[in-house]
Amino acid sequence: MVAPPVEQVLAEQFGGLLRIDDASREGVLILSLPADEIHEAARIVKKSGGRLAAEWATDDTPFGRELALWTAFAVPVPDSAKDRFILIRSDVPIRNPLFPTLTGSFAAAYRFERIISSFFGIDSIGHPDRRPWIRHEDWPDGFFPLRKNVSIDAPFVRSEGSYEWIRGDGEGVYEIPVGPVHAGIIEPGHFRFQAVGETILNLEERLGYVHKGIEKRFESLSWAEGARLAGRISGDSTFAHALAWCLAVEEMAGILVPPRAAWLRALLLERERIANHLGDIGAIANDAAFAFLLAQLSRLREEVLRLNRSLFGHRLLMDRIVPGGVSADLDAKGIEAILIEMDRLSAEFERLVVIYDENPSLQDRVVTTGIVTKKTAADLGLVGFVARASGIPSDRRVRFPFPPYDELMVREATRSNGDVNDRVWVRIEEVRESIRLIREILTRLPGGPALPSESLQVRPQPGLTGLGVVEGWRGEIVTWVQAGPSGEVHRVMVRDPSQVNWLGLERAVLGNIVPDFPLCNKSFNQSYSGHDL
Repeated sequence: MVAPPVEQVLAEQFGGLLRIDDASREGVLILSLPADEIHEAARIVKKSGGRLAAEWATDDTPFGRELALWTAFAVPVPDSAKDRFILIRSDVPIRNPLFPTLTGSFAAAYRFERIISSFFGIDSIGHPDRRPWIRHEDWPDGFFPLRKNVSIDAPFVRSEGSYEWIRGDGEGVYEIPVGPVHAGIIEPGHFRFQAVGETILNLEERLGYVHKGIEKRFESLSWAEGARLAGRISGDSTFAHALAWCLAVEEMAGILVPPRAAWLRALLLERERIANHLGDIGAIANDAAFAFLLAQLSRLREEVLRLNRSLFGHRLLMDRIVPGGVSADLDAKGIEAILIEMDRLSAEFERLVVIYDENPSLQDRVVTTGIVTKKTAADLGLVGFVARASGIPSDRRVRFPFPPYDELMVREATRSNGDVNDRVWVRIEEVRESIRLIREILTRLPGGPALPSESLQVRPQPGLTGLGVVEGWRGEIVTWVQAGPSGEVHRVMVRDPSQVNWLGLERAVLGNIVPDFPLCNKSFNQSYSGHDL
Protein backbone atom coordinates (compact mmCIF):
# COMPACT_ATOMS: atom_id res chain seq x y z
CA MET A 1 0.00 0.00 0.00
CA VAL A 2 1.45 3.35 -1.08
CA ALA A 3 1.50 6.00 1.64
CA PRO A 4 -0.38 9.21 0.76
CA PRO A 5 1.67 12.34 0.00
CA VAL A 6 2.71 14.20 3.12
CA GLU A 7 0.77 17.31 2.12
CA GLN A 8 -2.41 15.18 2.03
CA VAL A 9 -1.69 13.89 5.54
CA LEU A 10 -1.10 17.46 6.73
CA ALA A 11 -4.39 18.60 5.21
CA GLU A 12 -6.29 15.75 6.86
CA GLN A 13 -4.65 16.44 10.22
CA PHE A 14 -5.16 20.20 10.36
CA GLY A 15 -8.19 20.81 8.19
CA GLY A 16 -9.05 24.50 7.98
CA LEU A 17 -6.02 25.50 10.06
CA LEU A 18 -3.76 24.72 7.11
CA ARG A 19 -3.74 27.16 4.19
CA ILE A 20 -2.06 26.79 0.80
CA ASP A 21 -0.20 30.01 0.01
CA ASP A 22 1.48 28.94 -3.24
CA ALA A 23 1.28 25.66 -5.15
CA SER A 24 2.35 27.04 -8.52
CA ARG A 25 6.07 26.30 -8.33
CA GLU A 26 7.45 23.02 -9.53
CA GLY A 27 8.80 21.05 -6.60
CA VAL A 28 7.94 23.72 -3.99
CA LEU A 29 4.75 24.03 -1.94
CA ILE A 30 4.19 26.94 0.47
CA LEU A 31 1.71 26.51 3.32
CA SER A 32 0.56 28.51 6.36
CA LEU A 33 -0.13 26.95 9.75
CA PRO A 34 -0.52 28.35 13.30
CA ALA A 35 2.76 28.33 15.20
CA ASP A 36 1.43 26.17 18.03
CA GLU A 37 0.79 23.36 15.51
CA ILE A 38 4.16 23.37 13.78
CA HIS A 39 5.64 20.68 16.05
CA GLU A 40 2.85 18.30 15.06
CA ALA A 41 3.45 19.09 11.39
CA ALA A 42 7.15 18.31 11.91
CA ARG A 43 6.23 14.96 13.44
CA ILE A 44 4.13 14.09 10.38
CA VAL A 45 6.91 15.11 8.00
CA LYS A 46 9.44 13.07 9.99
CA LYS A 47 7.21 10.00 9.81
CA SER A 48 6.97 10.39 6.04
CA GLY A 49 10.75 10.27 5.70
CA GLY A 50 11.18 14.04 5.34
CA ARG A 51 14.06 16.17 6.59
CA LEU A 52 14.22 19.63 8.15
CA ALA A 53 16.28 21.54 5.60
CA ALA A 54 16.14 24.96 7.27
CA GLU A 55 14.31 26.95 9.93
CA TRP A 56 14.33 30.74 10.08
CA ALA A 57 12.28 33.82 10.98
CA THR A 58 11.15 37.07 9.38
CA ASP A 59 10.04 40.46 10.67
CA ASP A 60 6.95 41.27 8.59
CA THR A 61 5.99 44.52 10.32
CA PRO A 62 6.55 46.51 7.08
CA PHE A 63 3.65 44.47 5.64
CA GLY A 64 1.38 45.32 8.58
CA ARG A 65 1.95 41.90 10.18
CA GLU A 66 4.20 40.81 13.04
CA LEU A 67 6.93 38.13 13.18
CA ALA A 68 6.87 34.82 11.34
CA LEU A 69 8.54 31.44 11.65
CA TRP A 70 9.45 29.58 8.46
CA THR A 71 10.30 25.89 8.20
CA ALA A 72 11.55 24.18 5.04
CA PHE A 73 11.15 20.42 4.78
CA ALA A 74 12.68 18.25 2.06
CA VAL A 75 10.29 15.34 1.49
CA PRO A 76 10.70 12.39 -0.86
CA VAL A 77 8.45 12.22 -3.91
CA PRO A 78 6.65 8.82 -3.89
CA ASP A 79 8.01 6.30 -6.43
CA SER A 80 10.80 8.67 -7.40
CA ALA A 81 14.46 9.42 -6.67
CA LYS A 82 13.56 13.07 -6.28
CA ASP A 83 12.57 15.34 -3.41
CA ARG A 84 10.27 18.30 -3.14
CA PHE A 85 10.28 21.14 -0.64
CA ILE A 86 7.39 22.08 1.65
CA LEU A 87 7.72 25.51 3.25
CA ILE A 88 5.43 26.33 6.17
CA ARG A 89 4.91 29.88 7.40
CA SER A 90 3.63 30.50 10.94
CA ASP A 91 2.73 33.90 12.40
CA VAL A 92 4.40 34.74 15.72
CA PRO A 93 3.21 37.72 17.85
CA ILE A 94 5.83 40.29 18.80
CA ARG A 95 4.54 40.62 22.39
CA ASN A 96 4.78 36.89 23.08
CA PRO A 97 7.22 35.48 20.50
CA LEU A 98 7.08 31.76 21.19
CA PHE A 99 6.63 28.52 19.30
CA PRO A 100 7.02 24.85 20.30
CA THR A 101 10.47 23.44 19.55
CA LEU A 102 10.99 21.02 16.67
CA THR A 103 14.00 19.39 18.33
CA GLY A 104 11.88 16.40 19.36
CA SER A 105 11.52 15.47 15.69
CA PHE A 106 14.59 17.02 14.06
CA ALA A 107 17.99 17.40 15.69
CA ALA A 108 18.93 20.06 13.13
CA ALA A 109 16.44 22.40 14.84
CA TYR A 110 18.74 22.39 17.88
CA ARG A 111 20.94 25.13 16.40
CA PHE A 112 18.46 26.68 13.97
CA GLU A 113 16.26 27.66 16.89
CA ARG A 114 19.14 29.03 18.96
CA ILE A 115 20.06 31.26 16.01
CA ILE A 116 16.43 32.41 15.64
CA SER A 117 16.39 33.30 19.34
CA SER A 118 19.61 35.29 19.03
CA PHE A 119 18.65 37.25 15.92
CA PHE A 120 14.89 37.73 16.39
CA GLY A 121 14.15 37.16 20.08
CA ILE A 122 11.73 34.36 19.20
CA ASP A 123 12.07 31.51 21.70
CA SER A 124 11.19 27.85 21.23
CA ILE A 125 9.21 26.26 24.02
CA GLY A 126 10.84 23.06 25.25
CA HIS A 127 14.21 23.63 23.60
CA PRO A 128 16.82 21.69 25.62
CA ASP A 129 19.52 24.38 25.43
CA ARG A 130 18.86 28.04 26.26
CA ARG A 131 22.40 29.25 25.65
CA PRO A 132 23.02 31.75 22.83
CA TRP A 133 24.55 30.44 19.63
CA ILE A 134 25.81 32.99 17.09
CA ARG A 135 24.83 35.64 19.62
CA HIS A 136 27.63 35.54 22.17
CA GLU A 137 27.06 36.26 25.82
CA ASP A 138 28.32 39.85 25.55
CA TRP A 139 25.52 41.02 23.28
CA PRO A 140 23.21 43.42 25.12
CA ASP A 141 19.80 42.22 26.26
CA GLY A 142 17.00 43.01 23.84
CA PHE A 143 19.34 43.44 20.85
CA PHE A 144 17.90 41.40 17.97
CA PRO A 145 19.70 42.59 14.84
CA LEU A 146 17.47 41.04 12.17
CA ARG A 147 14.37 42.83 13.38
CA LYS A 148 13.41 45.80 11.22
CA ASN A 149 13.65 48.31 14.06
CA VAL A 150 17.43 47.72 14.20
CA SER A 151 19.39 49.57 11.52
CA ILE A 152 22.50 48.08 9.96
CA ASP A 153 24.67 50.71 11.69
CA ALA A 154 22.93 50.49 15.07
CA PRO A 155 25.27 51.26 18.02
CA PHE A 156 26.37 48.22 19.97
CA VAL A 157 26.85 48.34 23.72
CA ARG A 158 28.79 45.40 25.09
CA SER A 159 27.41 43.66 28.17
CA GLU A 160 29.04 41.25 30.60
CA GLY A 161 28.26 37.57 30.49
CA SER A 162 29.74 34.08 30.51
CA TYR A 163 29.22 30.96 28.41
CA GLU A 164 28.49 27.76 30.27
CA TRP A 165 30.30 24.83 28.69
CA ILE A 166 29.16 21.25 29.10
CA ARG A 167 31.55 19.56 31.51
CA GLY A 168 32.39 15.94 32.20
CA ASP A 169 32.83 14.48 35.68
CA GLY A 170 34.39 11.29 36.92
CA GLU A 171 37.73 9.75 37.77
CA GLY A 172 40.29 10.27 35.03
CA VAL A 173 38.12 12.64 32.96
CA TYR A 174 39.95 15.73 31.80
CA GLU A 175 39.18 18.58 29.43
CA ILE A 176 41.12 19.73 26.35
CA PRO A 177 40.31 23.20 25.00
CA VAL A 178 41.25 23.79 21.36
CA GLY A 179 40.97 27.25 19.81
CA PRO A 180 39.26 29.51 19.05
CA VAL A 181 42.57 30.75 17.58
CA HIS A 182 44.38 27.90 15.86
CA ALA A 183 48.02 27.34 14.93
CA GLY A 184 47.42 28.12 11.27
CA ILE A 185 45.50 30.47 9.01
CA ILE A 186 42.12 28.78 9.41
CA GLU A 187 39.18 30.68 10.82
CA PRO A 188 38.36 30.64 14.55
CA GLY A 189 36.28 27.98 16.23
CA HIS A 190 36.41 26.68 19.79
CA PHE A 191 36.35 22.94 20.54
CA ARG A 192 36.12 21.47 24.04
CA PHE A 193 36.93 17.78 24.48
CA GLN A 194 36.32 15.58 27.49
CA ALA A 195 38.58 12.55 27.41
CA VAL A 196 39.86 9.65 29.47
CA GLY A 197 43.41 8.94 28.43
CA GLU A 198 43.29 9.53 24.68
CA THR A 199 39.69 8.37 24.19
CA ILE A 200 37.21 11.16 23.44
CA LEU A 201 34.05 11.06 25.56
CA ASN A 202 32.47 14.28 24.32
CA LEU A 203 33.10 17.19 21.97
CA GLU A 204 31.31 20.52 22.12
CA GLU A 205 31.78 23.16 19.44
CA ARG A 206 31.34 26.87 19.78
CA LEU A 207 31.34 28.86 16.58
CA GLY A 208 30.18 32.37 15.68
CA TYR A 209 33.51 34.15 16.04
CA VAL A 210 33.44 35.39 12.44
CA HIS A 211 29.80 36.47 12.40
CA LYS A 212 29.61 39.20 9.76
CA GLY A 213 25.96 40.22 9.66
CA ILE A 214 25.63 39.02 6.05
CA GLU A 215 21.88 38.41 6.12
CA LYS A 216 21.37 41.95 7.45
CA ARG A 217 23.77 43.35 4.86
CA PHE A 218 21.72 41.82 2.03
CA GLU A 219 18.80 44.05 3.04
CA SER A 220 20.73 47.20 2.10
CA LEU A 221 21.67 45.97 -1.39
CA SER A 222 19.91 45.70 -4.72
CA TRP A 223 18.99 42.31 -6.15
CA ALA A 224 21.91 42.51 -8.61
CA GLU A 225 24.39 43.51 -5.90
CA GLY A 226 23.26 40.58 -3.78
CA ALA A 227 24.94 38.11 -6.13
CA ARG A 228 28.34 39.65 -5.32
CA LEU A 229 27.76 39.39 -1.57
CA ALA A 230 26.52 35.80 -1.90
CA GLY A 231 29.79 34.92 -3.60
CA ARG A 232 31.63 36.07 -0.49
CA ILE A 233 29.73 34.01 2.08
CA SER A 234 32.30 31.21 2.02
CA GLY A 235 35.50 31.68 0.07
CA ASP A 236 35.73 28.10 -1.17
CA SER A 237 32.11 28.03 -2.38
CA THR A 238 31.95 31.36 -4.18
CA PHE A 239 30.19 30.08 -7.26
CA ALA A 240 27.79 27.71 -5.50
CA HIS A 241 26.51 30.35 -3.09
CA ALA A 242 26.15 32.96 -5.83
CA LEU A 243 24.30 30.41 -7.95
CA ALA A 244 21.88 29.62 -5.11
CA TRP A 245 21.20 33.37 -4.77
CA CYS A 246 20.55 33.76 -8.49
CA LEU A 247 18.24 30.74 -8.63
CA ALA A 248 16.20 32.12 -5.73
CA VAL A 249 15.93 35.59 -7.27
CA GLU A 250 15.12 34.20 -10.72
CA GLU A 251 12.35 32.01 -9.33
CA MET A 252 10.88 34.92 -7.37
CA ALA A 253 11.02 37.40 -10.27
CA GLY A 254 10.17 34.97 -13.08
CA ILE A 255 13.49 35.51 -14.89
CA LEU A 256 14.36 33.06 -17.67
CA VAL A 257 18.02 32.08 -18.06
CA PRO A 258 19.44 31.56 -21.59
CA PRO A 259 20.20 27.86 -22.23
CA ARG A 260 23.89 28.54 -22.83
CA ALA A 261 24.15 30.34 -19.50
CA ALA A 262 22.52 27.41 -17.67
CA TRP A 263 25.07 24.96 -19.10
CA LEU A 264 27.98 27.29 -18.36
CA ARG A 265 26.77 27.56 -14.76
CA ALA A 266 26.97 23.77 -14.44
CA LEU A 267 30.46 23.82 -15.94
CA LEU A 268 31.70 26.35 -13.40
CA LEU A 269 29.98 24.59 -10.50
CA GLU A 270 31.72 21.31 -11.40
CA ARG A 271 35.09 23.05 -11.68
CA GLU A 272 34.62 24.44 -8.19
CA ARG A 273 33.73 20.94 -6.97
CA ILE A 274 36.86 19.39 -8.50
CA ALA A 275 39.22 22.02 -7.10
CA ASN A 276 37.94 21.66 -3.54
CA HIS A 277 37.80 17.87 -3.53
CA LEU A 278 41.39 17.70 -4.80
CA GLY A 279 42.51 19.97 -1.99
CA ASP A 280 40.60 18.04 0.64
CA ILE A 281 41.86 14.58 -0.32
CA GLY A 282 45.42 15.87 -0.11
CA ALA A 283 44.81 17.63 3.21
CA ILE A 284 43.30 14.51 4.79
CA ALA A 285 46.37 12.48 3.75
CA ASN A 286 48.60 15.21 5.16
CA ASP A 287 46.88 14.99 8.55
CA ALA A 288 48.01 11.36 8.59
CA ALA A 289 51.59 12.56 7.84
CA PHE A 290 51.44 11.48 4.18
CA ALA A 291 52.55 14.80 2.70
CA PHE A 292 53.27 13.40 -0.75
CA LEU A 293 49.58 13.27 -1.67
CA LEU A 294 49.04 16.81 -0.40
CA ALA A 295 51.86 18.09 -2.62
CA GLN A 296 50.66 16.28 -5.73
CA LEU A 297 46.95 17.03 -5.34
CA SER A 298 47.69 20.64 -4.48
CA ARG A 299 49.60 20.85 -7.77
CA LEU A 300 46.57 19.49 -9.67
CA ARG A 301 44.26 21.88 -7.84
CA GLU A 302 46.52 24.79 -8.71
CA GLU A 303 46.36 23.87 -12.38
CA VAL A 304 42.56 23.93 -12.26
CA LEU A 305 42.56 27.34 -10.56
CA ARG A 306 45.08 28.79 -13.03
CA LEU A 307 42.94 27.74 -15.98
CA ASN A 308 39.94 29.31 -14.22
CA ARG A 309 41.89 32.56 -14.08
CA SER A 310 42.94 32.30 -17.71
CA LEU A 311 39.51 31.48 -19.14
CA PHE A 312 37.06 33.13 -16.72
CA GLY A 313 39.06 35.93 -15.10
CA HIS A 314 39.12 34.66 -11.50
CA ARG A 315 40.79 31.68 -9.82
CA LEU A 316 37.80 31.03 -7.56
CA LEU A 317 35.18 32.06 -10.16
CA MET A 318 34.03 35.00 -8.05
CA ASP A 319 31.47 37.34 -9.68
CA ARG A 320 31.13 35.11 -12.75
CA ILE A 321 27.37 34.77 -12.29
CA VAL A 322 24.58 37.34 -12.23
CA PRO A 323 20.77 37.09 -12.05
CA GLY A 324 19.66 35.99 -15.49
CA GLY A 325 22.92 34.49 -16.73
CA VAL A 326 26.69 34.43 -16.38
CA SER A 327 29.25 37.18 -16.83
CA ALA A 328 31.88 35.07 -18.62
CA ASP A 329 31.60 33.06 -21.82
CA LEU A 330 33.77 30.40 -23.43
CA ASP A 331 35.10 30.24 -27.00
CA ALA A 332 36.31 27.24 -29.03
CA LYS A 333 39.88 27.58 -27.76
CA GLY A 334 38.64 27.64 -24.18
CA ILE A 335 36.61 24.47 -24.74
CA GLU A 336 39.66 22.74 -26.21
CA ALA A 337 41.82 23.87 -23.27
CA ILE A 338 39.41 22.42 -20.73
CA LEU A 339 39.10 19.11 -22.59
CA ILE A 340 42.89 18.77 -22.68
CA GLU A 341 43.00 19.67 -18.99
CA MET A 342 40.42 17.01 -18.12
CA ASP A 343 42.40 14.29 -19.93
CA ARG A 344 45.61 15.20 -18.12
CA LEU A 345 43.87 15.62 -14.77
CA SER A 346 42.07 12.30 -15.03
CA ALA A 347 45.25 10.37 -15.81
CA GLU A 348 47.29 11.91 -12.99
CA PHE A 349 44.43 11.72 -10.50
CA GLU A 350 43.91 7.99 -11.07
CA ARG A 351 47.60 7.28 -10.35
CA LEU A 352 47.30 9.17 -7.07
CA VAL A 353 44.12 7.29 -6.13
CA VAL A 354 46.06 4.01 -6.40
CA ILE A 355 48.76 5.41 -4.12
CA TYR A 356 46.12 6.47 -1.57
CA ASP A 357 44.37 3.12 -1.64
CA GLU A 358 47.49 0.94 -1.46
CA ASN A 359 49.39 2.70 1.33
CA PRO A 360 48.99 0.54 4.47
CA SER A 361 50.00 3.18 7.02
CA LEU A 362 47.55 5.70 5.55
CA GLN A 363 44.74 3.14 5.41
CA ASP A 364 45.39 2.25 9.04
CA ARG A 365 44.63 5.85 10.00
CA VAL A 366 41.50 6.44 7.91
CA VAL A 367 39.62 3.11 7.88
CA THR A 368 37.11 2.81 10.80
CA THR A 369 38.08 6.29 12.03
CA GLY A 370 35.37 8.88 12.69
CA ILE A 371 32.37 6.69 11.87
CA VAL A 372 28.96 8.30 11.38
CA THR A 373 26.34 5.59 11.03
CA LYS A 374 23.49 5.85 8.56
CA LYS A 375 21.00 6.25 11.40
CA THR A 376 23.00 9.04 13.02
CA ALA A 377 23.39 10.85 9.70
CA ALA A 378 19.65 10.61 9.09
CA ASP A 379 18.76 11.68 12.63
CA LEU A 380 21.00 14.74 12.39
CA GLY A 381 19.84 15.67 8.89
CA LEU A 382 23.37 15.64 7.46
CA VAL A 383 23.91 16.57 3.81
CA GLY A 384 26.51 16.41 1.09
CA PHE A 385 29.44 14.01 0.92
CA VAL A 386 29.19 13.45 4.69
CA ALA A 387 25.68 12.03 4.34
CA ARG A 388 26.50 10.07 1.18
CA ALA A 389 29.51 8.44 2.88
CA SER A 390 27.05 7.11 5.47
CA GLY A 391 24.74 5.63 2.85
CA ILE A 392 22.20 8.45 2.50
CA PRO A 393 21.47 9.66 -1.06
CA SER A 394 21.37 13.43 -0.83
CA ASP A 395 22.79 14.92 -4.04
CA ARG A 396 20.55 17.83 -5.06
CA ARG A 397 21.80 17.45 -8.66
CA VAL A 398 19.86 14.18 -8.65
CA ARG A 399 17.09 14.74 -6.13
CA PHE A 400 16.18 18.37 -6.87
CA PRO A 401 17.79 19.20 -10.23
CA PHE A 402 17.69 22.50 -12.09
CA PRO A 403 18.73 22.93 -15.74
CA PRO A 404 20.87 21.40 -17.11
CA TYR A 405 21.18 18.77 -14.36
CA ASP A 406 17.70 17.56 -15.28
CA GLU A 407 19.32 16.36 -18.53
CA LEU A 408 22.79 15.30 -17.35
CA MET A 409 21.85 12.18 -15.36
CA VAL A 410 24.37 12.61 -12.53
CA ARG A 411 25.71 9.38 -11.02
CA GLU A 412 25.44 9.80 -7.27
CA ALA A 413 28.37 8.47 -5.23
CA THR A 414 27.49 6.76 -1.94
CA ARG A 415 29.33 4.53 0.53
CA SER A 416 28.12 2.69 3.62
CA ASN A 417 30.73 2.70 6.41
CA GLY A 418 30.62 6.43 7.16
CA ASP A 419 34.29 6.66 8.20
CA VAL A 420 37.09 8.98 7.09
CA ASN A 421 38.00 6.58 4.29
CA ASP A 422 34.46 6.59 2.88
CA ARG A 423 34.32 10.37 3.01
CA VAL A 424 37.52 10.36 0.95
CA TRP A 425 36.11 7.85 -1.50
CA VAL A 426 32.92 9.84 -2.07
CA ARG A 427 35.16 12.78 -2.96
CA ILE A 428 37.19 10.56 -5.31
CA GLU A 429 34.07 9.35 -7.11
CA GLU A 430 32.73 12.91 -7.32
CA VAL A 431 35.96 14.14 -8.94
CA ARG A 432 35.60 11.37 -11.52
CA GLU A 433 31.95 12.24 -12.11
CA SER A 434 32.66 15.96 -12.40
CA ILE A 435 35.29 15.23 -15.05
CA ARG A 436 32.71 13.18 -16.95
CA LEU A 437 30.08 15.86 -16.58
CA ILE A 438 32.41 18.61 -17.78
CA ARG A 439 33.21 16.64 -20.91
CA GLU A 440 29.51 16.13 -21.57
CA ILE A 441 28.67 19.77 -20.89
CA LEU A 442 31.30 20.98 -23.34
CA THR A 443 30.06 18.51 -25.97
CA ARG A 444 26.46 19.64 -25.59
CA LEU A 445 27.02 23.33 -24.86
CA PRO A 446 24.28 25.21 -26.74
CA GLY A 447 24.83 28.38 -28.71
CA GLY A 448 23.22 31.74 -28.11
CA PRO A 449 23.84 34.40 -25.47
CA ALA A 450 25.27 33.71 -22.03
CA LEU A 451 24.71 37.16 -20.60
CA PRO A 452 21.27 38.45 -19.65
CA SER A 453 19.80 41.31 -21.64
CA GLU A 454 21.26 44.70 -20.70
CA SER A 455 17.70 45.85 -20.07
CA LEU A 456 17.07 43.11 -17.48
CA GLN A 457 15.69 44.58 -14.26
CA VAL A 458 14.81 42.53 -11.18
CA ARG A 459 11.46 43.94 -10.10
CA PRO A 460 9.61 41.37 -7.98
CA GLN A 461 6.11 41.94 -6.69
CA PRO A 462 5.85 42.87 -2.98
CA GLY A 463 6.00 39.90 -0.63
CA LEU A 464 7.08 37.35 -3.23
CA THR A 465 9.62 34.72 -2.18
CA GLY A 466 12.11 32.55 -4.02
CA LEU A 467 14.01 29.38 -3.14
CA GLY A 468 17.40 28.38 -4.54
CA VAL A 469 18.83 24.93 -3.81
CA VAL A 470 22.30 23.99 -5.09
CA GLU A 471 24.55 21.00 -4.51
CA GLY A 472 27.78 22.78 -3.71
CA TRP A 473 30.94 20.76 -3.25
CA ARG A 474 30.20 20.40 0.50
CA GLY A 475 26.54 19.62 -0.06
CA GLU A 476 23.14 21.24 -0.17
CA ILE A 477 23.04 25.04 -0.07
CA VAL A 478 19.61 26.59 0.57
CA THR A 479 18.99 30.29 -0.13
CA TRP A 480 15.58 31.92 0.41
CA VAL A 481 14.71 35.49 -0.52
CA GLN A 482 11.70 37.70 0.13
CA ALA A 483 10.75 40.98 -1.57
CA GLY A 484 9.62 43.92 0.55
CA PRO A 485 6.62 46.26 0.15
CA SER A 486 8.38 48.16 -2.65
CA GLY A 487 9.96 45.11 -4.27
CA GLU A 488 13.25 45.64 -2.44
CA VAL A 489 15.32 43.01 -0.62
CA HIS A 490 13.32 42.39 2.56
CA ARG A 491 14.78 39.18 3.99
CA VAL A 492 17.44 36.69 2.94
CA MET A 493 18.10 33.33 4.60
CA VAL A 494 21.22 31.36 3.72
CA ARG A 495 21.79 27.82 4.97
CA ASP A 496 25.26 26.53 4.20
CA PRO A 497 25.85 22.75 4.46
CA SER A 498 28.07 23.43 7.47
CA GLN A 499 25.12 24.67 9.50
CA VAL A 500 23.88 21.09 9.82
CA ASN A 501 27.06 19.08 9.28
CA TRP A 502 28.99 20.57 12.21
CA LEU A 503 26.60 18.56 14.39
CA GLY A 504 27.85 15.39 12.72
CA LEU A 505 31.47 16.06 13.64
CA GLU A 506 30.56 16.09 17.33
CA ARG A 507 29.24 12.54 16.92
CA ALA A 508 31.97 11.27 14.59
CA VAL A 509 34.79 11.76 17.11
CA LEU A 510 33.18 9.88 20.01
CA GLY A 511 35.23 6.85 20.99
CA ASN A 512 38.13 7.90 18.79
CA ILE A 513 41.49 9.02 20.14
CA VAL A 514 42.40 12.68 20.41
CA PRO A 515 45.19 12.46 17.76
CA ASP A 516 42.57 11.36 15.22
CA PHE A 517 40.48 14.51 15.66
CA PRO A 518 42.37 16.37 12.87
CA LEU A 519 41.57 13.51 10.49
CA CYS A 520 37.91 13.49 11.47
CA ASN A 521 37.71 17.27 11.24
CA LYS A 522 39.39 17.48 7.85
CA SER A 523 37.25 14.65 6.48
CA PHE A 524 34.23 16.88 7.23
CA ASN A 525 36.03 20.16 6.38
CA GLN A 526 33.10 22.36 7.29
CA SER A 527 33.08 26.11 6.79
CA TYR A 528 33.32 28.55 9.69
CA SER A 529 32.48 31.51 7.48
CA GLY A 530 29.52 29.75 5.86
CA HIS A 531 28.15 29.00 9.31
CA ASP A 532 28.87 32.33 10.99
CA LEU A 533 26.80 34.50 8.69
